[in-house]
Amino acid sequence: MGQIRIALSGLVMLALLVLIATPANAQATRPFLEQFLPKVEAQIFAAQATRYGDIQADVPVAPIFNGDDLLGYVFITSDFVGTTGYSGKPIHVMVAIGLDGKLLGAELVKHSEPIVLIGIPESKVKKLTASYRGLDIVAEAAMGGSAHDLEIISGATVTVMIIDDSVVRSAIKVARALGLGGLVNADKTIKRELSPDEGMISDWQTMSGDGSIRRLTLDVGQINEEFDATGDPRAIKRPIDKEPETTYIDMHTALVSAPSIGLSLLGEAEYTNLKSWLKEGENAILIAGRGLYSYKGSGYVRGGIFDRIQLIQGDISVRFHDKDQRRLGQIAAEDAPSFTELDLFKIPADSEFDPAKPWRLQLLSHRQVGPVEKTFLTFDLGYKLPERYLAPLPDVAPVAIAVDANDDQAARAALWKRIWNDKQFEIGVLGVMLAVLTATFFFQKQFTRNARFFYWFRMSFLVVTLVFLGWSQNAQLSIVNLMALGASLQSGFSWDAFLLDPLVFILWFSVATALLFWGRGAFCGWLCPFGALQEISNQIARFFKVPQWELPWGLHERLWPLKYMIFLGLFGLSLVSIPMAEQYAEIEPFKTAIILKFDRAWPFVVFATVILGAGLFIERFYCRYLCPLGAALAIPGRIRMFDWLNRYKECGNPCQTCANECFVQAIHPNGQINPNECLSCLHCQVLYQDDQKCPVCIKKRKGRERRSASDAASKAAMEALLNPKF
Repeated sequence: MGQIRIALSGLVMLALLVLIATPANAQATRPFLEQFLPKVEAQIFAAQATRYGDIQADVPVAPIFNGDDLLGYVFITSDFVGTTGYSGKPIHVMVAIGLDGKLLGAELVKHSEPIVLIGIPESKVKKLTASYRGLDIVAEAAMGGSAHDLEIISGATVTVMIIDDSVVRSAIKVARALGLGGLVNADKTIKRELSPDEGMISDWQTMSGDGSIRRLTLDVGQINEEFDATGDPRAIKRPIDKEPETTYIDMHTALVSAPSIGLSLLGEAEYTNLKSWLKEGENAILIAGRGLYSYKGSGYVRGGIFDRIQLIQGDISVRFHDKDQRRLGQIAAEDAPSFTELDLFKIPADSEFDPAKPWRLQLLSHRQVGPVEKTFLTFDLGYKLPERYLAPLPDVAPVAIAVDANDDQAARAALWKRIWNDKQFEIGVLGVMLAVLTATFFFQKQFTRNARFFYWFRMSFLVVTLVFLGWSQNAQLSIVNLMALGASLQSGFSWDAFLLDPLVFILWFSVATALLFWGRGAFCGWLCPFGALQEISNQIARFFKVPQWELPWGLHERLWPLKYMIFLGLFGLSLVSIPMAEQYAEIEPFKTAIILKFDRAWPFVVFATVILGAGLFIERFYCRYLCPLGAALAIPGRIRMFDWLNRYKECGNPCQTCANECFVQAIHPNGQINPNECLSCLHCQVLYQDDQKCPVCIKKRKGRERRSASDAASKAAMEALLNPKF
């Protein structure tokens, strides 16, 4: 038997070496769009679309037309960003983006994700891709890709997050490369510099006419109409009670860091002060206002930030703080009107603001609708510096777009870090579970001293494992995880995809550690949600007097190898085709019972139900004979450093108590515990201290009782001798 185990371990190690050594296929240098464009009809993205154009040479996108009218562009996410999924292979999504920077749609065209291949209904995948229609990529760029709500598909958390991240990041790259929605590629053009000419002095009227000064005017009638259009009855009931022609706000702005504009509006003395205030790379704007509504408000007094205005340029937004603001006494330009508010605002150098490019000043208007509640509207004041204030532009060479490995790695790292930050509570709960389990194993004598306490402690732990780890967090480890690891080793290992699911990642590391100390039992017996479901359902069956079947030892021992053969079969298939192996991995009912909570096609539900049904009569039926993950963990588990389970020399000969009560029959008739099959339930350690069941403990108890009785008799005789009764 020992030689067979050694041979089996050697075979697995050889297969693993072959898998690691298998070279990854080189990525095709041609864009993925060439492969998928003929397979996807243009009407999927826009009902009025009639055809695609040719793929562009410099940027791997294809125009989409309605006749001769350009509607937008289509592209494959994998041509612009890394899209490696949980399977270790790219997830290809075709995306269409309109000229205004909003997505026309998205279509999942190819992937190897096992949960999506088999477990997820197509309707849910369609719903996910349809949710991208109308997504504003300009807003996403401004908010770092987090301006939308992502609806996670249960059981496909990692895959959905990778799809979402790749769609948004690639769309931002395309929009910048093509200038869609006003976005620009910072690397595609050389920044224009402000002209140093200070001689173009002008009056107010001239500057207002040529665009050096821009204006936003709203009256009371307009602002009331805008709030009425929101449909919010609370805002509609609270109009401004003034004449409609009354000025709500009259706001002007100008870029005063442009020398000629600054000198014209500020005068020589104030412009000199401005230059001394600004550091290298900083710019400044003038904002002037009058009317009922203040662009400054009073929020900056409390919080130091002007919350009613912000400057926006492409995907850059600048909020002004009190340290960035200076009041201005008056405007120096001839025939300038009077204003109730005059302020200079500094634009920091690290904001990446480019004075040569268009920008807008966004005004936030609010209306009180309750004691503390407000509703808001925004209004934009656009600004583009006239060409006469700019220095000549150099020629620009075309720039090709490709996947930037450094940028892609940084973005993926930022994604998993954000997920870990959002999952702090769940990670904390798992940490407590692992700490409690570790303490249970290290102090097993104390934990197992009271049989009733330990039974309910274990049942409570398994309920948390099932409900929290399984049904709530979908943290069910699977043989598919190991296949994903193998695929990643083939294609170039990266931690990013595995780090996207923090609980699964932590569980795998805890399992690796536990294998060195206790073998497979720490996970299989305590942290596996499907295992917990089997054991809890069996305990309920026992409560209702469902008969329990115990297979003859000979048959039971011969059924053990089934799970090892299943594991080796799947492993061999994964060397040939990982997608095929992942489909055959459906022999694991975990996806059906835990991840998807039985919300699947009926054959899968029937299979999982049959497995659980068998477990009502044979406790942990699946764990004993069929689980490939248990087999995969049992093989390296043989290298554990310690034998933690206490035994007496009488165990097995003659005593069979532990062997008879072991719920997975992991104890041989000779008393030896099989570490490959033991689930570390610690019931044998409860019996080890039970002076009502264990013969050794019974013998010790009776010895104590005899000594106690003998001592009591001797004490009584001594008292009678010393105190004779007459």
